[in-house]
Amino acid sequence: MIYEESCDTEGWSTDTFQSLITFSHNHLTSLFETTYSSLMSSISPHIVCLFTDLSRFLQGTGNVSVEAAVHCFFDSLFPLVHTRIVNPGLAGSIGEDSSDANQLGDCLRMTRQDVNPFGPHPKAMADTLASALRAGRVLSLALGVGLEVMNITDTAELSKECSRALVRMHYCSHCRGLTLIRACSGYCLNVMRGCLASLSELHNPWRQYVNVLQDLTHIVTGAHNLELALLGIRGQVEEAVLYAQLHGPRLTATVGVMLLIICMCCSFIDLCCREFTGYISRYKSFFSILPETLCEGEMGVDELTCWSGDDVVKR
Repeated sequence: MIYEESCDTEGWSTDTFQSLITFSHNHLTSLFETTYSSLMSSISPHIVCLFTDLSRFLQGTGNVSVEAAVHCFFDSLFPLVHTRIVNPGLAGSIGEDSSDANQLGDCLRMTRQDVNPFGPHPKAMADTLASALRAGRVLSLALGVGLEVMNITDTAELSKECSRALVRMHYCSHCRGLTLIRACSGYCLNVMRGCLASLSELHNPWRQYVNVLQDLTHIVTGAHNLELALLGIRGQVEEAVLYAQLHGPRLTATVGVMLLIICMCCSFIDLCCREFTGYISRYKSFFSILPETLCEGEMGVDELTCWSGDDVVKR
């Protein structure tokens, strides 16, 4: 080949990214299986959703926000932690599959970021993952571009002159019975340079591309270490749940106040909606009964006689 450099990115590849995602997924799942087994069946779909979003972000597919994915996961985790760990009797008292439980879960999800039951851990996890995955995403996309370029060069057609030169270099010696002898290095270089002359213009862009890959690799493995960020998800989630447990009494009181406010607001809104609905329903046939409405009002006469248009007559 005419290129001196190879695409050396210290072992990073798209397969490496996916392996890290899978390992981190399993690592977090094992936390709930072994330590918080009562949450496992309910939190499992949300774990899948989290890592699906992280994988899509790394691959550059879809409009995915790392921060939104992390906060969505903790929003879904909060009702489970509150009703099964902080207040373990609450879920049983209201019935886990009842409409009341569903309404409570919705309210808790909506108030999670205001109540802040997990302390600084959700934001720290979101910030760390966002920084690391952004660099990983750029590197992943860059590796994909490089692969496409290499695939194009693999399928490049050889000219007739090149084909003849290659045959002459490899097989002409066989005509003299020299089947084991190799071509001279200078001769081989001349042949190969002639065959690959059309690709020589890629030399400088390829050098720049490899330099970019090396810089991105240093970023991914440096301050924003992608591997540490993904493998640290389990620890951040565990610390978040422990934080909620340690601050259980304060959390329960805060949730109670927040739910009371929400219920009062919801009740007021519901009351207004019902009153408005009843009020507006009376006007569904407004225009069709408008004549009757007007005649029953001030234009009507509540007497035994009335004016017919020509004379006074009895009603």
